[in-house]
Amino acid sequence: MIVKMSKITLLVSQKRISEALVALRKLGLIHVQHMQKPTAHHITDIEHKLATVERVLSIVSEYDGKEKEIRKNDIPSCLKEIVSLNNQRQTFKGRKLELEKRLVWFDTWGNVSGSSLAELKSKGVHIRLYICDRKVFKKLSEDRLIYIIRDYGSRVCIAHVSTLGEQVLDLPEVAVPSENLHSLQKKIGSAKRDLEITERKLAELALYKKSFFGHKKELKKGLEFCKVKFGMNAEAGVSMLEGFCPKESLPEIEKAAKEQGWAFVTQEPDGADKVPTLIRYPAWVKVIKPLFNLMGTLPGYKEYDISPWFLLFFSLFFAMLIGDAGYGCVFLIATFFARKKMPKAPALPFFLMYTLSGATIAWGAITGNWFGIERVAQLPFLGSLVVDNLNAFADTNQAFSMQLCFILAASQLSLAHSLVAIRHSNSLKSLAQVGWICIIWGIYNLVSTLVFNKPFPVFAKYLLVSGMGIVILFSNFQKNILKGLAIGIANLPLKFINSFADTLSYLRLFAIGYVSVMMAASFNEMALSVGFNGILRTMISVLILLGGHALNIALGLMSVLVHGLRLNMLEFSGHLDMEWSGVEYKPFKE
Repeated sequence: MIVKMSKITLLVSQKRISEALVALRKLGLIHVQHMQKPTAHHITDIEHKLATVERVLSIVSEYDGKEKEIRKNDIPSCLKEIVSLNNQRQTFKGRKLELEKRLVWFDTWGNVSGSSLAELKSKGVHIRLYICDRKVFKKLSEDRLIYIIRDYGSRVCIAHVSTLGEQVLDLPEVAVPSENLHSLQKKIGSAKRDLEITERKLAELALYKKSFFGHKKELKKGLEFCKVKFGMNAEAGVSMLEGFCPKESLPEIEKAAKEQGWAFVTQEPDGADKVPTLIRYPAWVKVIKPLFNLMGTLPGYKEYDISPWFLLFFSLFFAMLIGDAGYGCVFLIATFFARKKMPKAPALPFFLMYTLSGATIAWGAITGNWFGIERVAQLPFLGSLVVDNLNAFADTNQAFSMQLCFILAASQLSLAHSLVAIRHSNSLKSLAQVGWICIIWGIYNLVSTLVFNKPFPVFAKYLLVSGMGIVILFSNFQKNILKGLAIGIANLPLKFINSFADTLSYLRLFAIGYVSVMMAASFNEMALSVGFNGILRTMISVLILLGGHALNIALGLMSVLVHGLRLNMLEFSGHLDMEWSGVEYKPFKE
């Protein structure tokens, strides 16, 4: 249920702003709406500090160890030191990498340097280094002193030695570094030591991670306070604050206003207001909240809370797309052990997985699918659970399963139009939703005719014609009747096509579920064809089973994210005209 909100305006003396905001934050009920863009030196300063602590937390996140406390007054200097050390670390890393790249040259040419060659040159020995193709090397004059330093097959690294003065070969010459190998290795060792010292210091300071998180929390709290303060309007010594609060909380605000000496006005939000959304979930529906949080979706204040229907249909879609009771058992057991391993984690995601696992087991049981093995469902107890028309291994049931998908489509889309009709029950436009329900069931019969080659029922024709007529008449009902009819006629074709496509879209539930069964059965057959005679064959068969079913589960979960969510977020929500444009209700509080 989306909680009804009231718009509230508070008037406070400018001299008592800070005192009033402290009391207001303690009350924790008003979602503040800035009346002007909050700008102030304090805000910029806090944002800068917050950026610093965020950077520090990202730096120290790679370090583990027993955490320690640090005095609040020492935190700023500690943060500054960590940033400085991290900069030094990056410098030392870059230096070490650059030196190690230079070291590669010596791996090819040996301990040679510009100074050593210069010393030989002073004694009349001239050495130049080259790289050339093997074919070119073979054509070089044999009367030259040429030594192969490295042979890479198609190309060779060579040294040309001359005692008759400078001689240059017509080949790509290799530049020789000025420093020798020993000097370079010494520099690399120094860079490594500097890096190790810096890493040790960072690791020590990272032990104050908990204090940094506390400091971040305080900064965010201070930033919010400043933004609220400087986002208020001020005039003639009075500051004005606007926001929203649940209607049920108005008595608490009125009581606080009397105690603090505030003046306040309440009113109904209008269309121009960006009203925040607060949803109160029934206990049995609350398990769907983690999924909404994961998607980052929230209905607008004037939209619909479809969480009960979302949970119901998503659980069914999840079960149909996975389609295997065995996989449902795997999910159930995995969730149980994950919960045991993470007892302090939020409970709702685990309860959601219990719900989805249970739905999958139930659907797999009535379709007779346990790890794609038909014989399992023929066991006495499990066999009694199978619904003959839904048996996943009976080819004659495919048409019925497809028909069930179309029934689901018509039912869910009709539900969407029913919810819209109920909301607009005081308007003639609600009749347009009745017309759409007629059209949806007419489309259902049309799709059944096209897919299953059934005769198109006469009553379905009346549903389509009457539904279209009602939609044209009442979807844009207004004083100018002709204009309303013209708009209705213009909009109908595209909306009809969309409804037809939406109905067909539900066929994906059958298609993906069927493919999942076939994949599981195929991997089972592959394992059986290899056999279990001997250790090697058994190992291969087990690997086929584990790998095949793991792949099938992964593809099933991907299909749930793509298709299971789509049917709720696009098809169903689209017929509700939902935009999911909600702003979360975040009261100004401690």
